[in-house]
Amino acid sequence: MSEDLVAVRLTKLERLRARGIEPYPYKFERSHTTTAVRERFADLPPNTRTGEEVRLAGRIFSLRRMGKLTFADLRDGSGRIQLFVSKNVLGEEYDLFLELDLGDIVGIWGEVITTKTGELSVEVQGFELLAKALRPLPEKWHGLRDPEKRYRFRELDLLTNEKSHKVLLDRALIVSTMRRHLERKGFIEVETPILQPIPGGAAARPFITHHNALDRDLYLRIAPELYLKRLLVAGYEKVFEIGKNFRNEGISTQHNPEFTAMEAYQAYGDYYDAMELAEDLICECVEAVHGALELQYQGRRVDFSRPWRRVTLYELLSGEFGIDPEAPLEALLSELERKGVECPEHLRAGPKGKLLEHLLELVEGRLVDPTFVMDYPLDISPLAKRKRGNPELVERFELFIAGFEVANAFSELNDPEEQRERFLMQERLRAAGDEEAHRVDEAFLRALEHGMPPAAGIGIGVDRLVMILTDSPSIREVIAFPLVGERR
Repeated sequence: MSEDLVAVRLTKLERLRARGIEPYPYKFERSHTTTAVRERFADLPPNTRTGEEVRLAGRIFSLRRMGKLTFADLRDGSGRIQLFVSKNVLGEEYDLFLELDLGDIVGIWGEVITTKTGELSVEVQGFELLAKALRPLPEKWHGLRDPEKRYRFRELDLLTNEKSHKVLLDRALIVSTMRRHLERKGFIEVETPILQPIPGGAAARPFITHHNALDRDLYLRIAPELYLKRLLVAGYEKVFEIGKNFRNEGISTQHNPEFTAMEAYQAYGDYYDAMELAEDLICECVEAVHGALELQYQGRRVDFSRPWRRVTLYELLSGEFGIDPEAPLEALLSELERKGVECPEHLRAGPKGKLLEHLLELVEGRLVDPTFVMDYPLDISPLAKRKRGNPELVERFELFIAGFEVANAFSELNDPEEQRERFLMQERLRAAGDEEAHRVDEAFLRALEHGMPPAAGIGIGVDRLVMILTDSPSIREVIAFPLVGERR
């Protein structure tokens, strides 16, 4: 059926060209957007003629033909407006207008009026076809319902689904708000390599590629952290980057192999400064989208009012499971077994931090209002400074909102000798089978040896934050073109 419709439209295309009409011209001069017209001529009484001509361009979304009169909806990137098209005004061109199909892109010019019912409209005095649509749009009332089709034919979903369309507009607002906020605080935006000789800055499995001219393997970055900290060494005291990271891992409602993160580093600060930055920045984003500090995410109320809750990892797990997180690994496993908490076999060999991380994953869904979970085991945090007063822990926090992790931050480790020992500890984990363990990065260690100031660093998952602020149930809803499986 769809191919039959394409054939009909191709026939129309041939007829247009036979009449000397170019169906794909180069340019059209607009005077207004549809929203600008609506704002300028708001509150006009019914049956009014303004005497003012406008030039608009957009896509035809509906056609209601009524003999010598046709009503159409024209949509551009800002909104929609009704077209009032009559044979009396267009004359011979009226029949050509009737040849248009839904989805065709046109430029029109005409007088702004209101109809007898008060609908703001443009009475079309002339038009030009700007792009003939050869394929029909999804059915008006239902659009693309199947999720895989929505993501595979994403341009159609964004075109016909108003919620999807708005999510990307809100995403753009959130990213620009982040950027303005950081720049106001004196941060400069930088770019670091996406192709890296050693994947570092996070515990993750990388994508591998090969550079032919250099004849060497390279990796798509899993995080920009180590390069950003090298810029601190270079004397830039406040830096940030908003960009893509890549992790060769599974796909879920919270994970996409290609995702966007914001990372910021501030010399002479610690993780308390990173908490303050997170509160300031995220609250501004929430207010930019919602105009208030409260919203609903998937039926749950989320209150961003400050101050946000701060709880140590040990306090949280002790309260949730009734255990002593400071106990040795074997004692902790026995205690969990008595309480009926299942522990995956691969976590029983340690390190203990991996087990505690697993327990946090079991309860993070209950952390709805913004919560800083602080002070993690050293063995799962190789880039963070030891906690003052407790060298078995590090000054690290993760921020949870609406039940999942949104940010990760440290008081950054800047002792080059200790950093080397931490990397070597990670290499031992790799040798024991942990493919996500960090690798020794000699270039980064050499930079640290020149001296890096004490610093606070934070990474915020942009996609997850957008999910929360747009009430989107899946990360794929907030990415313009999420990864989809092979077409079958």
